[in-house]
Amino acid sequence: MCGTIGIFSHKPVAQEIYDGLIHLQHRGQDAAGILTHNNRFHIKKGEGLVRDIFHEGNMQRLVGNWGLGHTRYPTAGSKSSAENAQPLVLNFPHGIAMAHNGDLTNYYELQEELREKDRRLCNSSSDLEIILHIFASKLQDLEHNDNFFESICTAVESVFDRAQGGYSVVGIVAGKGMFAFRDPHGIRPLVYGNRRNEDGTVDYIFSSENTMYYPLEFELRGDVGPGEVIFISNEGKLFCRKLRNESFTPCVFEYIYLARPDSLINNISVYRSRLRMGQNLAKKWKHEFPNVIPDVVVPVPFSSNTAALSFANEIGVRYSEGLYKNPFVGRTFIMPGQEERQKSILQKLSPQETELRDKNVLLLDDSIVRGNTSKQVVNLVHNAGAKRVYLVSTCPPVKYPDFYGIDIPTRSELIAANKTIEEIRKYIGVDILMYQDIEDLIEAVTRKGEHHIDRLSMPYLDGWYVTGDIDEEKIKELEKRKEHKNRC
Repeated sequence: MCGTIGIFSHKPVAQEIYDGLIHLQHRGQDAAGILTHNNRFHIKKGEGLVRDIFHEGNMQRLVGNWGLGHTRYPTAGSKSSAENAQPLVLNFPHGIAMAHNGDLTNYYELQEELREKDRRLCNSSSDLEIILHIFASKLQDLEHNDNFFESICTAVESVFDRAQGGYSVVGIVAGKGMFAFRDPHGIRPLVYGNRRNEDGTVDYIFSSENTMYYPLEFELRGDVGPGEVIFISNEGKLFCRKLRNESFTPCVFEYIYLARPDSLINNISVYRSRLRMGQNLAKKWKHEFPNVIPDVVVPVPFSSNTAALSFANEIGVRYSEGLYKNPFVGRTFIMPGQEERQKSILQKLSPQETELRDKNVLLLDDSIVRGNTSKQVVNLVHNAGAKRVYLVSTCPPVKYPDFYGIDIPTRSELIAANKTIEEIRKYIGVDILMYQDIEDLIEAVTRKGEHHIDRLSMPYLDGWYVTGDIDEEKIKELEKRKEHKNRC
């Protein structure tokens, strides 16, 4: 779920890339990088948060009017390895830089294929390096093509032919222009916009979300479509082409948790979709527990706040921020290990006893993955004096791993893959546990907007992997590799 940004501008771009990354920090807190171009590449990468990596000294070296930025949330490769930080660069042909968001399901096969067939060595364990080598290898074969956009399209076709999974990519070819493309099913998000300058020139932006468009004065133009490539030439001319017409299946977890609520992805408001999730969940509550009326509805902040607000309104109960979140602690879902996640809960959340003591408290969370975090949160509320605690989740039970860019763990770690809802309720320690139904989740996301979605991608909920290359044997193989990676 990394954050990517690319800006093609007519003025120095480093500060705007930095500002954009601040708006994408929620998508990755492990590492970050900025690359700029002015006849050559300038790059600075490091581990940690954006604000801790960049300072006046290294920002001054990032000169140029084109740039890429990235915040890393590792789903592949070492979680603490600096060489996996993006953007990545190849010096030949021309000089190519890329940043991406996603995962490849055939990473290991392609790594071997690149070494044996293409004679290319991968120096990191990043999926992006695979994509970069495939793209560069094909572009090298097209050196004598006078139409560079056609060469870009052919190189992206080569990526589509060989790379399976979910990915969105933004890149620069030195001296030629900036490009962006999205996997044929559009699993991972990628939006773009423009900004008209007083002299008549136009600047362009590509990013995982449009959260930074308003402060940077860009206007959202839409989404890079599934299987589409967009190219901005050195002269500032925009070219676009849809290369594939596969089913459009964007990831539903963007709406549940990953994206910021003020984002518009696939022409759907994340904020509005979360309001509808809370509304649908409340209707289920009234149907299943008509005589159980909590005193307060409390979100597990922050990504659950929006849904909790509409849930409380639908059942006619007071909404209360009974759990205070320390904004200086990162998102626990993307913490690198279970011990770190548990420690972070105690640092992140503190109960407001006046809102919880002697009350029947309904907690609303966006999802329950391993169950350990939920158990700790419930303990906090019990210890603050709540009489009864109910827990509802806007996300249905998470039963399968994800291989398209979300670090959802192996089935052995997923509580819903190993316990019944009643067993989960007892383990977490609540009086009532209720999940959103898949049908209601789909309705909440797709109710409004001209989104043209064929089916939402949610393999972690329903076990359906759109790329068609994931069966039980493949799941076991990839789970085994995940377990090995986590031990390293």
